[in-house]
Amino acid sequence: MKNTIFASLFLGFFAIVFNSCGDKPFDIEVKGYTDEDYAVISQHLDLPNEPVDYTIDFPSYYFRPNGTFNNNRATLGRVLFYDKNLSKDGTISCASCHIQSLGFSDDKAFSDGVENLQTQRNSIALSSVLNFQEYYGQGGIPFLWDNSAQTAEDQVLKALFESTEMGMNPHDLTRNVAEQPYYEPLFKYAFGENTQISNEYIAMALAEFVNSIGSVDSKFDDVLSKNADGVWNVSEALQDNWSQFSPEENRGKAIYLSNCASCHSEAFGRPIRLAENNGLDLEYTDKGLGELSSQSYDNGMFKVPTLRNIAATGPYMHDGRFETLEEVIEHYSSGIQNHPNLSSELRNVVNDGGFNFSAQEKSDLIAFLNTTTDETILTAEKYSDPF
Repeated sequence: MKNTIFASLFLGFFAIVFNSCGDKPFDIEVKGYTDEDYAVISQHLDLPNEPVDYTIDFPSYYFRPNGTFNNNRATLGRVLFYDKNLSKDGTISCASCHIQSLGFSDDKAFSDGVENLQTQRNSIALSSVLNFQEYYGQGGIPFLWDNSAQTAEDQVLKALFESTEMGMNPHDLTRNVAEQPYYEPLFKYAFGENTQISNEYIAMALAEFVNSIGSVDSKFDDVLSKNADGVWNVSEALQDNWSQFSPEENRGKAIYLSNCASCHSEAFGRPIRLAENNGLDLEYTDKGLGELSSQSYDNGMFKVPTLRNIAATGPYMHDGRFETLEEVIEHYSSGIQNHPNLSSELRNVVNDGGFNFSAQEKSDLIAFLNTTTDETILTAEKYSDPF
């Protein structure tokens, strides 16, 4: 323990020196807390005396070997994510609407917000992607159902300040966080000695934690890694029948690739389209992108979500109208409405009479989608409630 403390102080000293040379927070990792700091932290939080490793080992079929994160910053973000002190009335945390066991989604069509209010749209599952940072951090892919947030920091601040969600204002947010004794040491290790708690640092830490969420341990990932020769023949490998899959799962994979992947992507990576109208209604109360742009061609257009852990994240759609995957598939099979803004892919299907999946095809498709469930991320301690 003495060696750990010495190493922590030694690294902390250079971190402080480095931080004093510029405006940006330091990036040198301090590996363990001092006894004094850990005594404060452990009075309130169930955290180990050394921040856990948030490195993500991507599957072999993916082009990145691993994803690395600032462990101290992600740990701070984890605490902030679960802390109800970040809401106006002290009843709601980020985790209230993004529940780990549900793939960081909610089991309600509209989540509960502060003061008995409800959110305006269904909670998007944070575990629906291979990795949040890989998905959103490259290529300018925006957040939220209406694609209105451009960065993870923007997204978390929208939730914190939205009146029907956490209902905070900037001054009260900083004050509430600063009043909690466990945050002084956590911010010190995340951003440097004598850090002044600010909304910018709160957003950065929350973004670090959210960005570290990675769903890489599903049956789909494991079997694709065994069948693909690295990153070069993923599409080819997906076309094969896999011996590790059941006949139902292989048939469902073929149905998915033929009918769903053109929007949602082959290997559950980034969707091919940013936003589409999927024919839920002919008239939309919630106009999606059209609410922001006031352009008729945006009416009923919503984010195309990715589908990892889809079996754990119902209800579905922007308004949570479908309780089950069976209902979702039935919509695409026989319920698509021919809205003027309907996706061109779906319009072709409607013009041809619809998908009209058989009972066996519906069952096979669900069997395949179930292979994306990642039990590790649904239970991993490093993503769990530390209070």
